[in-house]
Amino acid sequence: MRFFLPAVILSLLVSNSFAQSYKNEFGFKTENDAYLATLNDRYYTNGLFIYFRRAINPEKFGEKIEKKIYEISAGQKIYTPYWGQVANKADQDRPFAGYLYAGGAYSLFYKNESVLKLSTEIGTVGPNSLAQDAQSFLHKTVGFYTPAGWEYQIKNELALNLAANYSRLLYRTDDNIVDFSGQGYANLGTTFSGLGGSVLFRAGRLNQLFNSAYHNAVIGNSKTANLNKSEFFFYAKPQLNVVAYDATIQGSLFNNDSPVTFGVKPIVFEQQFGVNYSSKRFTVDFNIIFKTKEVKSVAKAQNYGGLSLYYRFGKL
Repeated sequence: MRFFLPAVILSLLVSNSFAQSYKNEFGFKTENDAYLATLNDRYYTNGLFIYFRRAINPEKFGEKIEKKIYEISAGQKIYTPYWGQVANKADQDRPFAGYLYAGGAYSLFYKNESVLKLSTEIGTVGPNSLAQDAQSFLHKTVGFYTPAGWEYQIKNELALNLAANYSRLLYRTDDNIVDFSGQGYANLGTTFSGLGGSVLFRAGRLNQLFNSAYHNAVIGNSKTANLNKSEFFFYAKPQLNVVAYDATIQGSLFNNDSPVTFGVKPIVFEQQFGVNYSSKRFTVDFNIIFKTKEVKSVAKAQNYGGLSLYYRFGKL
């Protein structure tokens, strides 16, 4: 009996922790080509993003809506030529460039496992993005080479960008361990404009799209029970991008002040592979991305990795 009561209490605590839902999520994502041990800085060399998400009270949702989540974020992207130390302008096959922004997003999750996300970002491209300072600080901290060539970076320009993303479940096996989703997006702005489509393949211990960590949808009450208490799955996503404009390559829409610019490849293909683990409290995601060449120059294809960590809090 002396072991029975503690065992019951422990089991209740464990079961309760699984039953709890949380309304807030905070975390970050980091992207870098060094995660693939390639030891280069080509071409999208580093990205750092911070997120806060909050689920909206579901009491007044329509019959078709499963969840609503809003998000605020801030981030920085750093771009260099084939190396971060190309002091001669004539040798640069892609401009040095930085993008710094703050953003907001609103996601609607439907019962039919479709997801609509609308987002906006405001920020800057150019020296005001602090990309040169960030790369110099990082390299000094870890003992890498001193970057050179940033005096030729894309000039300062206000960034205002809008985006819409839509996903929908196409098929899931009866045992709930494999599914496919169709995805599409459109961007319009002074920094990035274009559109694209992809097919997402997931395999493992899955939840519905409106409860899945892949769509950052673990927070919030759901009218439909999870398929699993936690998720652990592999995913692959081939994506075709149509690029209309990229200020980090082409410079400003409104002038030709930047010392180094190039045209963009209008069609870019990328392949993403990743693995995701999510419990009620935590999400860990690691992925790698391979991209065909993006710049009309001697620039080559590129690849990089990304790591995301999220923590959920605030009981509903």
